[in-house]
Amino acid sequence: MRRSRQTETMPRRGRALLGAALAVTSLWAGTATYGLLFHDDLMAGLLARQGAIQADYETRLGALRAEVEQGRREQAALRQGLERRLATALDRQAELERRQAVVTRLPESEPRPAEPAPAPEPFSLRDAEGQPDRAAAKRLQGLESALDAVQASQTRALGRVAAGAARRMQRLRSVIRGAGLDPARFEGGAPAAMGGPLVPVSGDAFAETLEAAQRALDEAERLRRLAGNLPLGRPILGPSSVSSPFGGRLDPFTRGLALHTGLDLKAEFGEAARATAPGRVSLAEAAGGYGNMVEIDHGHGLSTRFAHLARIAVVPGQLVAAGEVVGRVGSTGRSTGAHLHYETRVDGEPVDPARFLDAGRRLAAGSP
Repeated sequence: MRRSRQTETMPRRGRALLGAALAVTSLWAGTATYGLLFHDDLMAGLLARQGAIQADYETRLGALRAEVEQGRREQAALRQGLERRLATALDRQAELERRQAVVTRLPESEPRPAEPAPAPEPFSLRDAEGQPDRAAAKRLQGLESALDAVQASQTRALGRVAAGAARRMQRLRSVIRGAGLDPARFEGGAPAAMGGPLVPVSGDAFAETLEAAQRALDEAERLRRLAGNLPLGRPILGPSSVSSPFGGRLDPFTRGLALHTGLDLKAEFGEAARATAPGRVSLAEAAGGYGNMVEIDHGHGLSTRFAHLARIAVVPGQLVAAGEVVGRVGSTGRSTGAHLHYETRVDGEPVDPARFLDAGRRLAAGSP
């Protein structure tokens, strides 16, 4: 019976093994058949995935290349910008040095502004790897800031020069008006001799300020020369006193009311009488009640007279300078004692000499 059971078991195992073999064979056959049937689709999918990976790689690589190229362009632009800034800064420095020479040549200028910094030592705008040198950029920025400061200092210096000239102009005009004269009286005449090719200046702030300062200086100089040619000086440098002012008075001889056309300055006999401004001697002779008299023409309708002289020291037509001796104090003509009769005349009419003497004192005190 046991044997019968073993006999029955063996066919079962064989059938199981055979079934398993058939299943594996069927699976292999199915897989092979599937592979044969869908090979193209599998290959196409595989190739599509590989293509997508390749495309993504190339896209990323292209973006990286573009980023690198952009960085190179930015570095090149930065380097070129630094080079342009350096060239501009050096040009500005040369221009500021030229302007400094102009400022220091201005007459009666204020204290000189700070000199431009010396030219920087040559330095490279690139580092050892050929990239823009950040330290060089900082040095360049420092140079630009220094040039800005120098330019501002020069502009301020010109402003001070112009302001100082304007103050002198105002003071000189005040002195001239104080003498009873209108400054416009002396603005006529032929223009100063000048010429040359036209070279326009740039319309920047420095050029405009320089032009304004130069105009103010020229006008102040013109007024200074004008004041120097007006009879504002003292006719007697030694001790003297006013014994009779300009205007109405009782005549010392007739005791009647009369016009005194000058200023009587009591002084020692023989004291030097001096020209109060440069001019040309128009009269040097005995002139009736004036006694020995010298008349000087100062131009612009202005003249002065020195009367009652003991001695005349000049001749008609002679050019005299301010302060030059024209005669000696005496008592010739209608005179009661040693003194100088001093007159100032405008367009032939006598005016009060005291106004000119006061204006001269203000001019000397202010030293414009």
